[in-house]
Amino acid sequence: MGGAIDIVCNVFTDVEVAEGRTGLDEHFKEQVRMPPELRGGMSMPDYIRKMDRAGIDRSLLIAVRAGDLNVKGSFEITYQRIFDICQAYPDRFSGLAGIDPFRGMDGIYELEHAVRTMGFVGAHLYPHWFGLPPNDRRYYPYYSKCCELDIPIMMQVGHNLVYSRERRLPSVGRPITLDEVAIDFPELKLIGIHIGIPWTDEMISMAWKHDNVFIGVDAYAPKHWPQQLVHYLNTYGRHKVLFGTDWPVIDPERAIREIDDLDLRAESRQMLLRDNALKVFRLPESANEAGDTRHRSNTGNVLPLRARPSS
Repeated sequence: MGGAIDIVCNVFTDVEVAEGRTGLDEHFKEQVRMPPELRGGMSMPDYIRKMDRAGIDRSLLIAVRAGDLNVKGSFEITYQRIFDICQAYPDRFSGLAGIDPFRGMDGIYELEHAVRTMGFVGAHLYPHWFGLPPNDRRYYPYYSKCCELDIPIMMQVGHNLVYSRERRLPSVGRPITLDEVAIDFPELKLIGIHIGIPWTDEMISMAWKHDNVFIGVDAYAPKHWPQQLVHYLNTYGRHKVLFGTDWPVIDPERAIREIDDLDLRAESRQMLLRDNALKVFRLPESANEAGDTRHRSNTGNVLPLRARPSS
């Protein structure tokens, strides 16, 4: 049936580290016990070998938009950078388009371009970088565009750690704020990533209440997942939880090894690691395994990024 799909993965090569495009300082790397030999980044070929050892077929790479670029300490990984990697390894990676509510209509056009022309399979939001909770109306034009494009959007929920001591960010992503968004956009697939700690029960309640709300179990090692979350994904919520790592925060080899140690039911493990991602995202594997002819290719002529896409 194929290997795992990692829905939350960051580009972490020596280029991103050198250019300050990771948002992680040495204090955070020490806090999460990142091995010293990894702190300078890892090449994409080496990371693919790590994916192979973990049994991960595909990872979704984030074109991160971390804050208003007019504010010191904000950064981005461009759509073009992610597109180039996906073009080089189309069988292993797909792109996620970061959104920045302060870019106005330019941001809307860029999101549409990323999906329709670059083949990105979803959107991504870091609410804490913008100081706006997920139910802030400034995101609503982007939610509407995601509905129009028929793509999911994932966003960090739960508390926000100190990724860099030069810029400490507030925790604005309480999972309960997804309640209003899910009601206003019932056709929009919403994925709360980072499991909602310390409000994991809120995240479970949102996924249980709303058909269109899902949970991404990334950024925390599986052996530390709250017990109520493990119970949910192994029983009545097995169809609502998707695997992720938030690499380089969690090593994929460690993640898969520790998931195996959870002794999940075979059906629950399969849905967590692969099947739910195939249902939520339109990936090449989704088309192959479910007959979804709507899959968007990562190939094609590329329009200038800031050009308004034609309908």
